[in-house]
Amino acid sequence: MPDIIQMQSMARSRLDQSKLASFDQEVIEAPTRPLIHQEARFLLIRKGRGEMSIQSRSYKLEPGSLVAVLPWQITTVTAVEEPLQYYLLVYHLDTLNRVMKAFYDAGGLPAMWMRDVDASPVITPDKRMGAQIDRLFLALRDELGMESTLESPAKPLGSIFVMNKLVELIVMFERSCAYSGAVDYMEQDDVPDRSEILRYMYAHCNKKLTLSMLSRVFYMSESSISAYITGITGLSFVDLRNEMRIGKTANYLLYTDFTVEELAEVLGYVDSSHISKVFSARVGMKINEYRKTYARVGEICKVDDSRKAYEIVRYIYRYYDQELTAQNTASRFGMSVQELNRVLMYQLEKNFEEYLNSVRVNRACELLVSTDASVMDIALEVGYHNAKTLTRNFVKHKLMTPQSFRTAATER
Repeated sequence: MPDIIQMQSMARSRLDQSKLASFDQEVIEAPTRPLIHQEARFLLIRKGRGEMSIQSRSYKLEPGSLVAVLPWQITTVTAVEEPLQYYLLVYHLDTLNRVMKAFYDAGGLPAMWMRDVDASPVITPDKRMGAQIDRLFLALRDELGMESTLESPAKPLGSIFVMNKLVELIVMFERSCAYSGAVDYMEQDDVPDRSEILRYMYAHCNKKLTLSMLSRVFYMSESSISAYITGITGLSFVDLRNEMRIGKTANYLLYTDFTVEELAEVLGYVDSSHISKVFSARVGMKINEYRKTYARVGEICKVDDSRKAYEIVRYIYRYYDQELTAQNTASRFGMSVQELNRVLMYQLEKNFEEYLNSVRVNRACELLVSTDASVMDIALEVGYHNAKTLTRNFVKHKLMTPQSFRTAATER
């Protein structure tokens, strides 16, 4: 059975979940472990050389390389000859595609560029087009700010500006493919690669997706598919399907005015009661509360009271086992959720959810080693409502299940 693979957050921005895109600059100095990406992203390599695996295919990276990663693809930096410095642009693919279809559907552009990304996700444009892509990234950096430096400029018509630049970037990607002949459509095997299972699930999670359906598509038994999913994500098929649907639900809540009933129909839930129950269990707040909490705001106020910041950190650390949410914690300290996340990112490099879950998981580790309490009892003691929620967060932080952690700890 393969090792559990780290799954990145479904949030584009750790500061403001309502952002269409976020921008940052990062460096990789050594090969990495595999990552499952829940959101689409572009990487523009500025310096360095190396090699990256995307969906089990290997690609060379060099200055000027543009890397396009789609949701639920698996990537690994397999070699670093010189430290890789790159711009990172994370964006909401579904919204981008809806905008592009509204204007370009007759020409089939959305379908074409997605196909080309599948076939050739890493391109190195010529000097002229590379300069244009550089300018696009710099314009997006100025508009979005830098995640790692907690910049979040609020500018008039910002979403429109960002969306226009994203469309321009797709056009540049397509033209570079066309001019260089970079797209190399691989012959399709009769049996699809199982690394495509997660992407297939994401693309079809608004349907009545079942293990039986996956079994027919991938020519694998239901038990084999189930074991593969659990093996690399730590989640069951049903839990992973819900995780994917929740990500789409959150974005529809932010960017549409669909009713709960309409969302249930669009996203493949049984009914409005089902979507409400799954969303509340996963996110920790009701759908209407989430929509109100993360509604787009004109600006994020700066918080300069450092004493309050330490009070917030201490409060979460002390009362982690209580019914804490980002909304009620922010309200307690007289600020918005965006302000709360900004404070915590500055102090801890974690937003509210990340910090709360890290505290709870660490406490669970202590209890797993020092007691023989069941996983369910430990989940309740550290503030979760059920064992599944503990297990999901435990896997994200420790890349193993609570029971595996307990077994490994007792064998030392």
